[in-house]
Amino acid sequence: MAFEGLSEKLNNAFKKLKGKGVLTESDINDAMREVRLALLEADVNYKVVKDFVASVKEKAMGEEVLKSLTPAQQVIKIVNDELIALMGSTNSKLTYSPKGFTTIMLVGLQGTGKTTSCGKLALHVRKDGKKPMMAACDIYRPAAIDQLEIVGKQIDVPVYSDRTSRDPVAIAKAAEQEAIRKGCNFLILDTAGRLQIDEDLMDELKRMKKELRPHEILLVVDAMTGQDAVNAAQGFHDALGVDGIIMTKLDGDTRGGAALSVRAVTGRPIKFTGVGEKIEALEPFYPDRMASRILGMGDMMSLIEKAQQTFDEEKAAELEKRLSKNQFTLEDYLDQMGQIRGMGGLGKLMDMLPGAAGKITDDQISAGEKEFRSMEAIILSMTPEERKDPSILNASRRKRIAAGAGTTVAKVNSLIKKYDETKKLMKQMTGGKGKLGKRMARRFGGLM
Repeated sequence: MAFEGLSEKLNNAFKKLKGKGVLTESDINDAMREVRLALLEADVNYKVVKDFVASVKEKAMGEEVLKSLTPAQQVIKIVNDELIALMGSTNSKLTYSPKGFTTIMLVGLQGTGKTTSCGKLALHVRKDGKKPMMAACDIYRPAAIDQLEIVGKQIDVPVYSDRTSRDPVAIAKAAEQEAIRKGCNFLILDTAGRLQIDEDLMDELKRMKKELRPHEILLVVDAMTGQDAVNAAQGFHDALGVDGIIMTKLDGDTRGGAALSVRAVTGRPIKFTGVGEKIEALEPFYPDRMASRILGMGDMMSLIEKAQQTFDEEKAAELEKRLSKNQFTLEDYLDQMGQIRGMGGLGKLMDMLPGAAGKITDDQISAGEKEFRSMEAIILSMTPEERKDPSILNASRRKRIAAGAGTTVAKVNSLIKKYDETKKLMKQMTGGKGKLGKRMARRFGGLM
């Protein structure tokens, strides 16, 4: 999970403070030493760590903290506030053109996920009511144009390409005219990358910036490369002047050094994070939510937003009708599991739940996901009649289902038991007509 190692080390440092009624200067010095080591091990830029620890220590040594009834909580709050400030304080949104047509340049080194990020960004802005087009301006990397066209078909977004031209700037200008002609109002330029920053690359990007005058230049960096990502960000910003950063593969970065360093080093905000391979896996970056995750306090707002995106009111109304008639079936049970998958799976949910960070291992999450797949296989091995009426599942039917799902009868029995328990719970949640959605929301909110 993202920041797993850093979260664990910071929480260990704070545990030593929580057992003390009063904090001494020595206590704070010891805690800050551990915080410094945790950040350095997370590959956070050395100067950023030095400034961060100095700022936290200065505030933690104040009388308000030393005399507080809960000094440890005060120190944690200071660290939380400083983490938020370090990552940019507030969510930084895309800048749209007031005239209606917006052009965005995506730049970065090869292998950072730039082309995939084009598709993810196009999908994101389309949800905001924009009509995007993508332009294949990388004429050097083999199959770069093909890759962007495949992404475009996947999300049903037009792609402009010119396989005969050897001038990326001319391609970009032609794409702009084509986008206007087709009634699109948002153009994303997928530019060429290199294995490292070089003069030819920067000259090409500077020329494109001058000719196209993009409303924003977004730099795509790979979170898992740590300080290399920060150095690349600094190089691109010095040469080109970037407006924001898309940080990919953040879900696979257990350290988090790049996310914590890049804003302080470049002065430019992280605007989006890539958190998975799926084309929908692009999230706006919220410094306060990320700080909360790092400190093991979860990410309530993101969890609620994902639940709202996944929650289907029509399905809920239909489910309520069936529940009132005691008709909650295994097909409904399968649908509930699908909704959890739609929220990013168990790993993603655990990452956002308060107190879960560092307490639930990757092996446990993997076991949970495996259990989910096994349960799905069992239900899918049933006939439609059996799914609708599990009461008919006698011993011979259960044996057949187990064989079809490649599992044991005991696993089938366990699934039926879980289903029966869920059915009772869902029945309790329906306290009258039209109440299920509200009750689910209240129950969900209470778990936050």
